[in-house]
Amino acid sequence: MQVPGSNGGSMSTGELGTETVKMSTSNDRDWRVVYASRLRLTDFVVIAVVVAATQFVWFGFSASGLPQRGDIGFLAVSYTSISVALVLIWWLTLSVYGSREDRVVGTGSLEYKIVVDASLRVFGLFAILAFLFQIEFSRGYFFISLPIGTVTILLSRWIWRKWLNAQREKGEFSARVLLVGSEVSVLHTARELGRHPHSGYRVVGACIPSGKIASHLGETSIPVVGRVDHIGPAIAASGADTIVITSSDELPPEKIRELSWSLEPGRQHLVVAPSLTDIGGPRIHTRPVAGLPLIHVETPRYEGFKRYQKRIFDVISSAALILVLSPVLIAIAIVVRLGTPGDVLFRQERVGLDGETFDMLKFRSMVPNAEALLNDLHAVERSEGNNILFKMKDDPRVTPVGKILRRYSLDELPQLFNVFKGEMSLIGPRPPLQREVDLYETHVHRRFLMKPGITGLWQVSGRSDLSWEDSVRLDLYYVENWSMVGDFLILLKTARAVLGSSGAY
Repeated sequence: MQVPGSNGGSMSTGELGTETVKMSTSNDRDWRVVYASRLRLTDFVVIAVVVAATQFVWFGFSASGLPQRGDIGFLAVSYTSISVALVLIWWLTLSVYGSREDRVVGTGSLEYKIVVDASLRVFGLFAILAFLFQIEFSRGYFFISLPIGTVTILLSRWIWRKWLNAQREKGEFSARVLLVGSEVSVLHTARELGRHPHSGYRVVGACIPSGKIASHLGETSIPVVGRVDHIGPAIAASGADTIVITSSDELPPEKIRELSWSLEPGRQHLVVAPSLTDIGGPRIHTRPVAGLPLIHVETPRYEGFKRYQKRIFDVISSAALILVLSPVLIAIAIVVRLGTPGDVLFRQERVGLDGETFDMLKFRSMVPNAEALLNDLHAVERSEGNNILFKMKDDPRVTPVGKILRRYSLDELPQLFNVFKGEMSLIGPRPPLQREVDLYETHVHRRFLMKPGITGLWQVSGRSDLSWEDSVRLDLYYVENWSMVGDFLILLKTARAVLGSSGAY
């Protein structure tokens, strides 16, 4: 096969075995196009309704039945014309900034950030025009349209995302992925993508060096459809529309370049997975240098304004929550005291920032001699958590009142005082016991670079149902990629996790 080069010549790709493959579903509309068209329609309806309603509520209608008019320099234009222009510009700006592209929809916070950024720029544009041309716009009209319109668009996008996630759980509205690379890297990527179907990548085949056709990848049901040096037929056989290169040892740069040329533009996509794991997007920057797409990874920093910013947020939030929840705290304290004999609060030494210990507070949810009974439970190996964390779904030490408190995480409310004192944070890694720390591998100690939290990624991702490896991975990911925006998202997810009570025991 001959592939056209950039200079009008051609390049042979027979060795690689790639060829421009027409998709078997070429007559069907791509899911990316279908979903983007639905978002376009919904965005237009939402913006039009909000702007029209704002105009009606703010101005009403004149006695003649015509909308009131605004003074725009030497012209008198009705606010209906302004509303129409606002709707069209706002709707188009969402497209220009790529808020409906498949790379941002369905997962993560980037889609929402783009919507907010585009909305602010639209109203910034109108403000600049008003200043430059001395246009007398009604400020209230825009001040109402902006926040209500932005929030409503975000709400509609959230609803669509829920629908999209439900479809992806069934294997629909997802990219059909062909993994290419070493067997180890392909298997690792396949497992990670399989654990997160909401990301929109469904693995349909794999190309590995051995190329064991008609076999399956490891213990998975993913078929091996070819070797790494013969990808073209594998694309056709699997019907893949996205090729993910998981390791480049088997594919030199020139072969990857030839592969990218051979893909059908707009229908097939090439993704290269670098050997970087658990690195947040804001820390990764791509910079082309001398034709090399260099990836810059910023090292995490835990000092300066960022740490003070987190502390200020913790102090204000914990103080407000203690004040608002004080009736609840008092009521729980009375119920615990009257329910079973013993102290209301349970104090336990935990390891915090920089390995320093502190007394973590909880409402007592177990019998007074719970610690003495722990050795007996260890002896019969009844732990249902993981190798290091001891957890039981039906722990006999938990009191009837304690079961209710644990179900909804009410036993952890006194930790707000730990946050206010500076021993903990609202969001952070799980606070471990010293006996757990003694079993840590060296890299796990990085979790002590930040204060432990009442909630965190471990809380919103399964809690006690997580394996030890997943718990460590989530804690280290948080420490390495912390941001205030991420903290706010975790707080929102915490409410859902607590109400669902999944993994709470």
